[in-house]
Amino acid sequence: MSEAERDKWNERYRSGSYEGRVHPTALLAEWAPRLRTGRALDVACGVGRNALFLAAAGHEVDAIDISGIALARGRDTAAKRQLNIRWIEADLESDPDTALPKESYDLIVWVRYVNARLMPHVLSRLSERGHLLCEQHLVTTDDVVGPRNPAFRLQSNELLRSAGDLHVLQYSEGPVTDPDGRAAALAQLVARRTA
Repeated sequence: MSEAERDKWNERYRSGSYEGRVHPTALLAEWAPRLRTGRALDVACGVGRNALFLAAAGHEVDAIDISGIALARGRDTAAKRQLNIRWIEADLESDPDTALPKESYDLIVWVRYVNARLMPHVLSRLSERGHLLCEQHLVTTDDVVGPRNPAFRLQSNELLRSAGDLHVLQYSEGPVTDPDGRAAALAQLVARRTA
């Protein structure tokens, strides 16, 4: 990712974008009671709404994003809530393997950031019996939130195919209403490594 791209995301967060999005993604809130507490990674975390939710639930959380401004906002919120999260500023586009921590995670949450090259690297960080919870924008003609450029949306079944040999616990595609009332078109996956 270019410096211009990093600057674009920093400016979005600096101008207050996503300030109202403090709730975890609904898929994570639904599945959290069924997932074991352990080491968790929030990929492309933004200001950390999912990381904060996981830390409050007792997970040991690493949160990674390219925007230092977003991470600073997340860090401030975590400090106010007395939550311990490791915030990592890294470019997931240019060299995903180097950018991702070399840890093994019981849960990896990856929400609304499309990067097909990243999936094998994410899967390599998943522990035995670890869970992947992934939610991505889906190509649609509907008027929904998210990127307008189809390059940043997945085709039908693309997310499912990318899960490789994970055991799929839930998969769906289509329209959803976010907790803040906004319409979205999403592919949603919850899967577990079996060995």
